[in-house]
Amino acid sequence: MTALALMGTRRVVRIVERNARVYRRWWPVFLSTWLEPILYLFSLGIGVGALVGKVEGPGGHLVDYEQFVAPGLLATAAMTGCIFDTTFGFFFKYKYSHAFDGMLATPLEVDDVIRGELTWAVLRGALQSTVFFVVMLVMGLVPSWWAVLAVPVAALIGFGFAGLGMGLTTYMRSFFDFDYVQLGIAPLFLFSATFFPLSQYPDALAFVVKLTPLYQGVVMERALVLGAPSPVLVLNGAYLALMGLAGMRVAGTRLGRMLLP
Repeated sequence: MTALALMGTRRVVRIVERNARVYRRWWPVFLSTWLEPILYLFSLGIGVGALVGKVEGPGGHLVDYEQFVAPGLLATAAMTGCIFDTTFGFFFKYKYSHAFDGMLATPLEVDDVIRGELTWAVLRGALQSTVFFVVMLVMGLVPSWWAVLAVPVAALIGFGFAGLGMGLTTYMRSFFDFDYVQLGIAPLFLFSATFFPLSQYPDALAFVVKLTPLYQGVVMERALVLGAPSPVLVLNGAYLALMGLAGMRVAGTRLGRMLLP
């Protein structure tokens, strides 16, 4: 590793450390986001699962409904675990608290800020996903050893949505614009094949669902947890990686224009 790369890594670590220190006072935020997917799992996965029985899983194999839902909620946990920091939190720092102005008054550069904020968001999403994955293990909802890749894939999901969140947030003008964030998350969550097999959707809607970002994560997590990996999953992963990189590029360019003279 070159001296320049090492210096950049240290700068990113300092930003992550700063966020971790701030969030020590906001631990209820972590607790609430951890509990939400777990509550969904118990209320829908188990409650509704007792009525539904078995559904079509990867490869057409029938699986218990709670085993079908759990990987989808794991992907959702990865998304929601990072979306707060890269939308509301990111906007507040550069628009109101001017935390980024203070950072850029030091040797930190815009790219350092972007990579630091994104790293923090991905770590938070991965931690939330890990907690949920442990709950799945305890409940006996992880039948395959391929599931060891579930948390790394959750980090990839978090990366994709963190980049997307930061990129879009640079276009926000006020907190009123964040109604669009909620408006976007709700259909992604409901129409991502998390709760129903894709075969249950009308053909036109199923085609649209296949193009959405959360669906890519749900497909990957479900295939790994249930032991049905496929080479096609590489394409799903590439989709998320490119989304994250594109979002970082947009966020870095626009943040530099807004904050640097």
